[in-house]
Amino acid sequence: MGTGNSATTPKVQRVVLVTGGNRGIGLAIARAFEALGDRVIVTHRSGAAPEGLHGVVMDVSDAASVDSAFKVIESTYGPVDILIANAGITKDGLSLRMSEADFEDVLNTNLTGSFRVTQKVLSGMMKKRSGRVIYIGSVVGLLGSAGQVNYAATKSGLVGLARSFAREYGSRGITFNVVAPGFVETDMTAVLGDSLREKYVAQIPLARFASTDEIAHVVRFIASDDAAYITGAVIPVDGGLGMGH
Repeated sequence: MGTGNSATTPKVQRVVLVTGGNRGIGLAIARAFEALGDRVIVTHRSGAAPEGLHGVVMDVSDAASVDSAFKVIESTYGPVDILIANAGITKDGLSLRMSEADFEDVLNTNLTGSFRVTQKVLSGMMKKRSGRVIYIGSVVGLLGSAGQVNYAATKSGLVGLARSFAREYGSRGITFNVVAPGFVETDMTAVLGDSLREKYVAQIPLARFASTDEIAHVVRFIASDDAAYITGAVIPVDGGLGMGH
């Protein structure tokens, strides 16, 4: 890795917070920033942080938990320079049978949780007149998905969240963007049966699922100086699955 590439090498050690960064896409993102020498903090609801990463217990669906976690983060590490709002859950089911509780639980974690953590980083970023906020969306936020009306609604909502924040705080040097993965090789997709997997792959022009590193590298670019003029954007990393949407 070349040391002169501003897209991969930070000028100073940055404080990077990745919600839900203890596994899957979140962990790959955390490792990508760790490789640059950034100070990376991951949130987790239980257990310990992965080796080499700083951890803080936080449940983004609980406002009190978010408040408590940010007191620890700011007193220990200082203001957050880069926020990757990745924490999310699914509670799939056909809309006719979906309970209101399942709809609200997904909304509270995926969308309201992202709003909560964004609010917490804004003051520090405004004082520095710089910052990066990156939401991990999904191709289903643009395409829709049968059986995922709650999840798709939250991922679509992240687009409105990012673009509204971008208009409010762009003059302060803070950017807000959405990275929208398609199907990714994770523990969740590993349990798909062969026939279902083949069905999904057949819809993807690149004819494969993404690796978690491929998502992480795009996130890392959006957080770099080279992407300073990108804000309010939705960046698809979906192998062409959602093109045109």
